[in-house]
Amino acid sequence: MKPAPFDYTLAETIEDAVQALADGDGEAIILAGGQTLMPMLNMRMARPERLVDINRVAALSGIEEGDGMLTIKACTRQADVLASDVVRQKVPLLTKAIAFVGHTQTRNRGTVGGSLAHADPAAEIPLASLAMDAEVTLQSVDGIRRIPVAEFFVGPLETARQENELLVALHYPVAAPEARVGTGFHEMNERHGDFAIVAAAARVELDAAGSCISIALALGGVDSCPMRMTAVEQGLLGTVMDDAAIQAAAQSIPDAIDPGDDQHGT
Repeated sequence: MKPAPFDYTLAETIEDAVQALADGDGEAIILAGGQTLMPMLNMRMARPERLVDINRVAALSGIEEGDGMLTIKACTRQADVLASDVVRQKVPLLTKAIAFVGHTQTRNRGTVGGSLAHADPAAEIPLASLAMDAEVTLQSVDGIRRIPVAEFFVGPLETARQENELLVALHYPVAAPEARVGTGFHEMNERHGDFAIVAAAARVELDAAGSCISIALALGGVDSCPMRMTAVEQGLLGTVMDDAAIQAAAQSIPDAIDPGDDQHGT
């Protein structure tokens, strides 16, 4: 099967892209890495009137550090983020998460912003971004706005991005050099590279005495959006996180999630 007919715009600048979205009046769609979009076009699950290709927009690629944040431009390839020393040092949870994304071939083309904008409830990059209290910048012909990732996801494959907005960048807080921060990412799937059945991302900061002073735990694949386990976080904040404390706090998880039934499990 081949895509339904569409018009094609090759954007050279961010302004070109947002103008094309505005002119599309809700019927235009962005092409970045295309690892999800191209199969959807071929199966005619997506039938846009206009395809806006942003691959030549230089301002949408790159990694920058400043003001206590690490900014990753939306069209930066996942493989480049995975290979980045500054990402590994400053936001190691993102490096751990991207290692689970697809395979080398998909990461070579897939973009960080594309994964976030697609908002698959089990996807690794949205989950890690939620656990890191990341923010996103959105731009349209009407201006620029920046919102927390926690407000960006509104449902399965649904986000707060308006039809005329382009996801421009992701912003990740960077811990102070002296901070005692640990991170972890794990997922269950049938084979490496498959979509996660369930995934977990965690970030914990301890004080000098070993007590938890900051914690984020997020789960993916367990509801319509990636979710923060706030009850677990509150139960462990201020404690010395031994196995007993962790197991006690984790008892709240079943009441907080609503996983669906599918071919992978009930």
